[in-house]
Amino acid sequence: MSEVSKELEKLLMSGNSRANTDFVVGLIKQKPELLDEVWNIYMKLQDPISRRAAWILDTLSEAENYWLTPYVEELIEAMPAFTHDAYKRHGLRILSHQEIPEHMQGQLVSICFDWLLALESPVAVKMYCIKILYDLSLTIPAIRNELIDTIEFQVQEGTSGFQNIAQKTLMKLYRQKN
Repeated sequence: MSEVSKELEKLLMSGNSRANTDFVVGLIKQKPELLDEVWNIYMKLQDPISRRAAWILDTLSEAENYWLTPYVEELIEAMPAFTHDAYKRHGLRILSHQEIPEHMQGQLVSICFDWLLALESPVAVKMYCIKILYDLSLTIPAIRNELIDTIEFQVQEGTSGFQNIAQKTLMKLYRQKN
């Protein structure tokens, strides 16, 4: 492990706060070569350091999504191995800011429907699945009916947060159908 990797891991483990996250994001912007290091830490899927790296990558993607564009395919490929909700949530949030390559869309649709239907998925994971599936439905109309059915099936039993995003998305989907 390089000295840079050791220092970065030490920094990630020094605190799980928004201030620390913003600090590391600032470092990456100053030294873009650190991005690969943070990405590799995320992809190790080792708690808690990988969750902290995921938060940093998510924050960076939200601010300037082009930073994570080179990693989109690798992220989609890795997602089936994500067992922790934080990996899923941050990964989906990163992807919600990205253009999904056409050849990867089917795989992402499958992942999102699986996680959306999973009873144990938290609201945030389901919410990002809905957002991604809705966005993909604009270019893949064939998934609209399945998305409508899936949301309608879950909306009555969902939390108020889920019901809110579900109702808004359903209205947009119904408009698309007409």
